[in-house]
Parts: sequence; structure tokens; C-alpha cells
Amino acid sequence: MLHFQSLTFLLLLLLFTFSSSSSSSAIGLDNPNKPAVLFVFGDSNSDTGGLASGLGFPVNFPNGRTFFHRSTGRLSDGRLIIDLLCQSLNLSFLIPYLDPLSGTTFTNGANFAVVGSSTLPKYVPFSLNIQVMQFLHFKARTLELVAAGARNLVSDEGFRNALYLIDIGQNDIADSFAKNMSYAQVIKRIPTVITEIENAVKSLYNQGARKFWVHNTGPLGCLPKILSLTQKKDLDSFGCLSSYNTAARLFNGALQHLTQKLRNQLNGATIVYVDIYTIKYDLITNAAKYGFSNPLMVCCGFGGPPYNFDARVPCGQPGNQVCDEGSRYVSWDGTHLTEAANTLIASRILSTAYSTPKISFDFFTHH
Repeated sequence: MLHFQSLTFLLLLLLFTFSSSSSSSAIGLDNPNKPAVLFVFGDSNSDTGGLASGLGFPVNFPNGRTFFHRSTGRLSDGRLIIDLLCQSLNLSFLIPYLDPLSGTTFTNGANFAVVGSSTLPKYVPFSLNIQVMQFLHFKARTLELVAAGARNLVSDEGFRNALYLIDIGQNDIADSFAKNMSYAQVIKRIPTVITEIENAVKSLYNQGARKFWVHNTGPLGCLPKILSLTQKKDLDSFGCLSSYNTAARLFNGALQHLTQKLRNQLNGATIVYVDIYTIKYDLITNAAKYGFSNPLMVCCGFGGPPYNFDARVPCGQPGNQVCDEGSRYVSWDGTHLTEAANTLIASRILSTAYSTPKISFDFFTHH
């Protein structure tokens, strides 16, 4: 009799345990106050392999040599800023949404950022609008599977508690200049770019997103690629192109104004604006102070001083020259930064000194 009662109790205990675990098997149900996921929308500054996965575009070694010791599709010698931010939260590195062989169920989020992305044109892969559409499809399909009993997927609460990071706009400005638009024409496009970012945030908000992290764009006029390819050299005292940097600052001012407007409009939303421009410009113009050398020269490039950049010999292609591992360069390939530079920038982001409002990145793991 005692044996039967003990067995019955054990079966009931197992049934209760299974029921409890099943009810919280979707990520986000077990602790709705702690975001389990991070979704990223942007360009090459945040692309952890989307270009290689989505288009099969080769991103060859020595990309990835410093941390991963192989190419992972990142345009850097190592980790990107987004990788370092994930590590600060003890999250795994984000898998590109387009990666067909990752084997992941995206329990910690997904990366929709792809090299070369911009906000305009609106329906060209992989514009910000397309990235948001991909997210909407991903969310709808995920919740269908959860409703059908699938386990270890992001729940509706998980999507609501997630942090949504947006870092885009650099290519809109740089590409406009590259198409020989005048300075006035480039500036005239900024409101349209800002509108696309506004539409993206509102689309995500209407899907339940409430936590946003928005990066502005860096000093484009200090990028070795742009310095090398631009004919008109309106250089400032640090050797950067004044017109490009002024356009970037005007874009950033409009973006900051947008985030303030959205805070007032979107009830319950927390929107943090991060001044990446100031962080990067300080790094470039005070490089020696931080232990870096040749802030306007490329580590992985071709051609030697002053920029070591040649569009015909890109990093990872035959003939390129690469600096010694451990060298303190800011620029990796003329557009993207080294892991050493990204590490310094990430530490500044995490300090909250450049954030409006001054909310820490890990705040979202506690609220």
C-alpha cells in the first residue's frame, strides 16, 4: 500500500513538473521582466554574417583573425560592437536571421543587419524596411509554432520584453555623396531617411516592442575609404572631410530629435539614443592618447600611406597587405573598425556617458 501511494505521488509530481515546464517552454514566459532576446537592425557595423549567408558573398580571411581565428562573415579582424554588447549581458553572439545552417531557434534573438543596408530605396534588399518585414514574418511564424506546442522558441512575452537595437543611416549619407549628389542634395534627403527610421520603430512598437536602443552614425569624413576616393578634399585640422562629417552631424541631430518625439508619442516605450559619433571622433582625433597609431590608415588594405586603401584590392582578396596582429589600428579595411577600436567604443557605450537618457545597456535585463 505504501509502495502504491509513493508511486502515485511520484507520478503526480512528474506530471506537475512536466506541465510546469511545458507552460514556460517558450522563451520569455519564465521571467517576463527579463528580456531573453535582442533583435538588431542595421548595416555592416552590426552584420554578424548576414551578407555571407544571404547572398553568398565571400568574406575571406584575415577577416575574423583576432578573436574567431577564421572568417565568420564579420567585416573586422574580430568582434563587432554588437558582439561586445552581447557579451556584456552574457548573451551568445547573435546569429544572422538569414543563416540557413546555424541550427539555432533564435532563443536569444536574431540579427537582421546586412552589409550595405540603408533606409532608401525602401524595398531593396536589405533595406531597413525589408529587415522589419523579415522580423514581422519571423515573429508571426514563431508564435504559430509556439501555439502548436513547439518548445524553446521566443514567446509573445519574450518579443515584448526584447531589446530592439537600430544602427543605420551611414550608407544613406555616404552613398548619396558617392552618387555625386551635392552637399545640399544630401542634406535634403535626411528627413526622408529619418522618416524611414520612425516608421520602423513604430512598426515594431505596434507589434509590442517597448525597449529600443538607437545608435547615431559616426564621422563618415574620417573613413579612409571615403578619404581615398573623394576628389574634393575639404579637410579639417585632423584630416577628415568636413562636408561628410557635417552631414553626419545634421543626420544625428535629426535622429536625436526623432527619438525625443517618439518618447512623447509612444506610451510605455523606453528609447535610448547613443552618440556614437562623439565616441568615434574622439578616438580618431585622440588616437595616440588611447594607444592607437595612424587613425586614418587601413590595417588590411593596399597602397601604403596616407590611407593604405585601394578599392581594387579589398581586404581578404589576393594582393592585400595586412598589419601585424595586435597592431593598434583604428580602421580595419577602410570602412569598418578593428576589434581593438570596437572594444574601446563598446566600453564607452556601456558607460552611459553618451546615452540619452543615461540608461545602462544592462538596465533592460532587470526591468
